[in-house]
Amino acid sequence: MSDPSNNGGGPSNDSPQPSAVSHGDGGRPPLAGRIVAFIEVLLCSDVITQYAIGGTLLALGYKATTPGGQLNVWYVVVLSLGDAILLVGLIFLLLYVHGERPREVLFGRRPPGREGVLGLLLIPIAFGIALAVILTVRRFAPSLHNVADNPLQGLMKSPRDAWLFALVVLVAGGVREEIQRAFLLHRFEVWLGGGAAGLIVTSLAFGAGHFDLQGADAGIATGLLGAFWGVVYLRRRSAAAPIVSHAGFDLLQILPFLGLR
Repeated sequence: MSDPSNNGGGPSNDSPQPSAVSHGDGGRPPLAGRIVAFIEVLLCSDVITQYAIGGTLLALGYKATTPGGQLNVWYVVVLSLGDAILLVGLIFLLLYVHGERPREVLFGRRPPGREGVLGLLLIPIAFGIALAVILTVRRFAPSLHNVADNPLQGLMKSPRDAWLFALVVLVAGGVREEIQRAFLLHRFEVWLGGGAAGLIVTSLAFGAGHFDLQGADAGIATGLLGAFWGVVYLRRRSAAAPIVSHAGFDLLQILPFLGLR
């Protein structure tokens, strides 16, 4: 698949990375290309890979909950890390198949160190977004706070559990989710209606994925944070800053649990 938005000249530093299969006229993407892109978005939506890993764990005798009905710590850890490895590998494979360079699509040409520093500076903004959602919900729509305690935080009952979750949020939260978001936005921008459409769809999807487990307010906050990190990727053409910001945002929430005894 090639970049139908590149109407002439060489690609700029901030242009979407083209791929090997060209449709020639640089106009509207061909139907076949859009269908392929749509299928790839579904494949990388996290649903299929998580079902694959979860089904494998179930077949091996590992269950999502303990006999007492609580989430199984090791199940969550293995599922999250396994899904991260599988999904990132799939994204790289799809990019290579189409002749796209993962380094260019996901991280552009900006110095990674500078992008990492930017990511650190964006962490307070991320906390500001989350805090604004929490205060707004408590003031105007308290019914949206429909899960009293985050069940994932309830799993961190020891320093070992906290360190395991620190690894999970770093790999499955910061790295996997932002690489996934960058790939999906790239596919939307080039083939499926533009970056704005991709930003709306991915933000709604990422937010909806947190509704059942963490509550409606957490889902709204997650969706808005996803939109924030998505805008950063679209503006910077690099997922480095969103990765650092997202990982830092999650890790700071786990920090108080690392001192458990």
